[in-house]
Amino acid sequence: MAEAAVSGRRRGGGADARRERRRGGAGVAMPHIRRRVPVYEVLDGEGLTLIENNADKVLAEIGIEFREDPEALDLWRTAGAEIDGERVRFPKGMLREILKTAPSTFTQHARNPERSVEIGGKSTVFAPVYGPPFVRDLDKGRRYATIEDFRNFVKLAYVAPAIHHSGGTLCEPVDLPVNKRHLDMVAAHIRYSDKPFMGSVTHPERAKDSVAMAEFVFGKEFVDQNCVLINLINANSPMVFDSTMLGALKVYAAANQATVISPFILAGAMSPVTVAGTLTQILAESMAGMALTQLVRPGAPVVFGTFASSISMQSGAPTFGTPEPSLVLYGAAQLARRLGVPFRSGGSLCGSKVPDAQAAYESAQTLAPTLLAGVNFCLHAAGWLEGGLVSSYEKFVMDADQCAMMQRFAEGIDLSENGQALDAIEEVGPGSHYLGAAHTRANFETAFYRSPLTDNNSFEQWESEGGKRIEERANAQWKSWLEAYEQPALDPAIDEQLEDFIRTKKDSMPDAFT
Repeated sequence: MAEAAVSGRRRGGGADARRERRRGGAGVAMPHIRRRVPVYEVLDGEGLTLIENNADKVLAEIGIEFREDPEALDLWRTAGAEIDGERVRFPKGMLREILKTAPSTFTQHARNPERSVEIGGKSTVFAPVYGPPFVRDLDKGRRYATIEDFRNFVKLAYVAPAIHHSGGTLCEPVDLPVNKRHLDMVAAHIRYSDKPFMGSVTHPERAKDSVAMAEFVFGKEFVDQNCVLINLINANSPMVFDSTMLGALKVYAAANQATVISPFILAGAMSPVTVAGTLTQILAESMAGMALTQLVRPGAPVVFGTFASSISMQSGAPTFGTPEPSLVLYGAAQLARRLGVPFRSGGSLCGSKVPDAQAAYESAQTLAPTLLAGVNFCLHAAGWLEGGLVSSYEKFVMDADQCAMMQRFAEGIDLSENGQALDAIEEVGPGSHYLGAAHTRANFETAFYRSPLTDNNSFEQWESEGGKRIEERANAQWKSWLEAYEQPALDPAIDEQLEDFIRTKKDSMPDAFT
């Protein structure tokens, strides 16, 4: 890794940093979560075996289509699968055997080594919203996203303490040509953050550009031997992988970079209406995609992913925060652990159009299962609104606050001598109070998480301060975060290489907005 690329900004240590983290203060990064609480499991061994057997039946008898990609079909043919046109069927046990080369955990390196993350095991990594073409804030309302919005969200993700990852397409900058915008997006992650980031998957050439830009930062040899990019490869459910996703998958796997193989499911439309049926299809699709990465390059990091929601059976609209997708999330996490690979799911998902009570309730019903199921890589942890069509500035900071609370919860119960607090109980005795106790004075700044957004004051004080709703306080907070933002250092030589590469690539192709 190029030493000069490392940011001069470091994670704060000691009591001051701990106080800031408890307060959700900006700029003091929390390390990725290492869960000290147990996972919650909804399926017993018999249920898991039933779904695994059903998935094997789907793979062997129905199969998965790999469309417009003869190279992928040749890889499967050589591996011993049955090829029928673009349909591939897999003998029972074949995919599990191939997946034995996939790592159970891996490190995604950041250009600031202190911000590198472990993906797998008992780790949870929160990454921001991914993919919306629109943005929203209280000042300008709903509008198409621009590259300025994209850079703003990269900066907010950098500043937010409990967002461990810069993410990928935090919003889609529609003011730039489709065939060129990925260059500015990847460059924004590199320049405005030193957290790990994602590469482009919208075309194999854009995936190659992402790898090339990462090589400027980390060095070609380092990239070949280490994961510095992670990427989202969606199955086109039900049971199809298209040429765009397959092309990007092959680029990243060949470069030894991580891929999240993630069926995109709206249950009732793209999978059966039942939880067990949806889990069966998810397992079959994910195993096929993950195994392909191992045929391209054995040992390449890969993540079992799922995005599963339900739909309104009256309107067909996606719904969020309902019980069935949570059960899918919990069950898929168990299936991933049985396979021995990291797991991606969850987030702060909602269908609400504004950051209101509906948004909060639905997001909470996804974020809590994210932690309790043992999700390793969580996209959409902050900023998601309107079923994923909108990146919201206010909801971003509201969600980031909830992520910080989840991080505190994941620490579990402190059983150290200080945590046991026997000295405080002895000092206070019966009938008194703990407010002035020595133990309280020593711990009061770090004992409880302090939200920078919620208001717990009296009605009179709240009213005297303007009677502001949480969305209004969030509006002020994201603006203050951007105002206080400090760009992490980047070697000027690397920045110049990036600029030259981007200019050359853009000059070599005409603008295309479709």
